[in-house]
Amino acid sequence: MEQAKLGHTDITVSRLCVGGMSFGQAGTMHAWTLDQPATTKMVKTALNLGLNFFDTANSYSKGTGEEYLGQALRDNGVPRDQVVLASKVYFNPGRLSSEAIHREIDGSLKRLGTDYLDLYIIHRFDYDTPIEATMAALNDLVVAGKVRAIGASAMYPEQFDQMQQIAKQHGWATFQTMENHYNLLYREDEKALIPLTKKWGASLMPYSPLAAGHLSHPGWDTDTLRSRTDKVAKGKYDNMEENDLAIIKQVEVVAAKHHITMSQVALAWLWAKGVAAPIVGATKENHLREAAEAQQVELDDADIKALEAPYSPHPIVGALDKNPPAGTILVDEKKEK
Repeated sequence: MEQAKLGHTDITVSRLCVGGMSFGQAGTMHAWTLDQPATTKMVKTALNLGLNFFDTANSYSKGTGEEYLGQALRDNGVPRDQVVLASKVYFNPGRLSSEAIHREIDGSLKRLGTDYLDLYIIHRFDYDTPIEATMAALNDLVVAGKVRAIGASAMYPEQFDQMQQIAKQHGWATFQTMENHYNLLYREDEKALIPLTKKWGASLMPYSPLAAGHLSHPGWDTDTLRSRTDKVAKGKYDNMEENDLAIIKQVEVVAAKHHITMSQVALAWLWAKGVAAPIVGATKENHLREAAEAQQVELDDADIKALEAPYSPHPIVGALDKNPPAGTILVDEKKEK
C-alpha cells in the first residue's frame, strides 16, 4: 500500500482512508450501517490490506460509529501508534464554539478509546461562532496533546482561506487537510477550493469518491438497501442524473479498456488529480479489496480527457450557506448528540 504525508506534518497515511460512516448502530443515522462484529471484520480486512487511516465523526450513528471503530481496533489488537485516527466536530450542540470543541473532543476520545486523535476536522463552517474562537480552541487541543493536527471539511474557499489566515496571524495550528466533496460527478471545488488548499500545502482527502456508488456500476439506479434509503445521497446526486449518466458511461468505457472495475477508474482518476487519500466507505470486504487494488491502475491523458469531457457545472453540494434553502438535508444536531 502506497503512503502519503498529511500536509506539513509527519503523519504518514495509506493512500486510501477507511470511512467510518459505514459503522454504527443501524437506524440511528442510516439503515445500512454495519454492526460491531461486521465492523471488526471490516477493520481487520482494511488492516490486512495495509490501510492505516480511519476517518469518523462524533455525529455518525449517534456516536456509535466512533464506538464501533474503537472497539474494532482493540478487537484486532492494533497498537495505537500503528493507525491514524481522524474524527470530526460540528453537528453537535454549540457547533464550533470553544465550549463545544473542548467538550466534543473528550467525547470522541472516550468513544474511540484513545488518548489522542491524529487529525481533528471541523465538519462544516460555523457562521455563529467567531473564527478566532474556533481556531484558538482547536489550537488548545494541539497544545494539550489531544490532537496532533487539524483539518477542515466542505466549505467555501474564502472561509477556508480566512480561517487559515487568522490562525497564521496568531501563530496557531493551521489546517493540514481538506475533506471535501470531490469525484467525477462533482468537480466544483476545482475552481477555487482545491487550488487554495494546495496553496496552503494541505492534503486532499475527499469524501464520496464513488458518488454514493453511482461511479461503480452502469446506469443510475441499483436495488440495494442504501440506494433505497439514503436520502442524503439522493439529495447530492439525483438532480443531475441526466448529465451525470454521460460521465458514468465514460467510466464504463475506460474500465472496459483497462479490464478493471468502474470504481477503480474513479479512484485512479482522483489519484491522478493529486488527491492524497480518498475516503472509501465500504460495507462489503470485496469492495475494500477492489479499492486497494485500484492503486495499480494508471490512467493515460486520453483516459482522463474522456472522463472529464461530459462534465458541466453543478449546484454547490457540501458547503453550507448561512441560511440553507428549505428542504436542504442536514444532520439533526439533537438526534446526533
